[in-house]
Amino acid sequence: MSAKDFATAAPLIPSRPTLRALRAAAAECRACPLWKLGTQTVFGDGPAKARAVFVGEQPGDQEDRAGKPFVGPAGRLLDQAMEASGIVRSEVYVTNAVKHFKWEPAGKRRLHKKPNAREVAACRPWLDAELAVLRPDVVVALGATAAQSLMGPAFRITQRRGQRLDVPWAGAFVATMHPSAILRMRSPERDQAMKDLISDLKVVAELLHAAHV
Repeated sequence: MSAKDFATAAPLIPSRPTLRALRAAAAECRACPLWKLGTQTVFGDGPAKARAVFVGEQPGDQEDRAGKPFVGPAGRLLDQAMEASGIVRSEVYVTNAVKHFKWEPAGKRRLHKKPNAREVAACRPWLDAELAVLRPDVVVALGATAAQSLMGPAFRITQRRGQRLDVPWAGAFVATMHPSAILRMRSPERDQAMKDLISDLKVVAELLHAAHV
């Protein structure tokens, strides 16, 4: 079965979804044109009993080649922020709002290109299914695309970042900036942004601790 002619990936979601079944089904997704650009579907990764789910925008160049999310520079910066905030990285599930790498050529390089609303909407059923299977205590949106994918286009990270919000699909929701945005900054702005990210993730760590007590 192919999602080639569908508006979203919804018809591909298995009737009895598990992470393994979802990953296998997503590998064949053709719900939007991005499958033609990406080397492969980059599905979420992490333990089936993860209590926190981190959602980014889309895989980058290194993630597209490796087939795993957050393994490039942004992922390494996120690892550092998690460690500094007291979150155990191996206990976290990481994924993206869009599962294929959208890019444009720049010589021999492949430069990130922001996915549009149609592409985000087409991919949303995969994210919904991941959250339904995991039922996490906390969902963390990294960046505006991920946050608006989950909370609607009117959501503004600048106004709500680091705040605990109630949502029906998780115990709590927290939005913060994407690590890739920090990588594009220069000091001292970059240093302050890293401190802000760690501060936001400490809120997540506290929520996880409270949910576990």
